[in-house]
Amino acid sequence: MRKEFDGLVEHLLGGGVPLPDAIEILERSMIAGALKRHGGNQSATSKLLGIHRNTLQRKMVEYELDERSGIRRKPLVREARSRRKKTGAA
Repeated sequence: MRKEFDGLVEHLLGGGVPLPDAIEILERSMIAGALKRHGGNQSATSKLLGIHRNTLQRKMVEYELDERSGIRRKPLVREARSRRKKTGAA
């Protein structure tokens, strides 16, 4: 495994890929693969990757993995439910 990873590093360096781009490529690929492996189960995916579920969700939004992978997510921001104000004296 180490040889393959070192080969990937050499390939990225030889291609002039900057470190931030390489990190994005690796993160996106690992997250997409783990989501696919677990059928979109975010809790299982976050455990496999060793990151918090909220971090996984943030990265899914950042990398637009929810739409590309066909996985439906709950929206991060929900509409506030309208609350009735209490009226009358106490």
